[in-house]
Amino acid sequence: MTETVKRYFEAFNAGDVAGMLACLSDDVAHHVNEGHIRVGKDRFAAFCAHMNRCYKEELTDMVLFEAEGATRAAAEYVVNGTYLETDEGLPAANGQTYRLPAGSFFDLSDGLIARVTTYYNLADWTKQVSGSG
Repeated sequence: MTETVKRYFEAFNAGDVAGMLACLSDDVAHHVNEGHIRVGKDRFAAFCAHMNRCYKEELTDMVLFEAEGATRAAAEYVVNGTYLETDEGLPAANGQTYRLPAGSFFDLSDGLIARVTTYYNLADWTKQVSGSG
């Protein structure tokens, strides 16, 4: 099952939303940091479109973990990003770069990702793009 997660992240780094969607179940539950749960590929695709407009990100230092039984997986990585366009309720964007540790957790079913939950430290990101500290 980590092959599915690996393909998901390869598609992410390639900016290939269709490739990411191909790794997801139709009723995927997408739990985002500091946000609401989005259910379904359409909502996931809309989220990706928003993110790609506001941010350019590459994930590095990836470590994948798989639980016994191959129904759950996790990943730890570093987000290397550029803040492209101001995201509502967040500091103004002017091309700031950031480097942020993050993690994602997955439920897998029938070879597809049924749930993805992502966590990162929003206060650290805000500090980096605000130039404070």
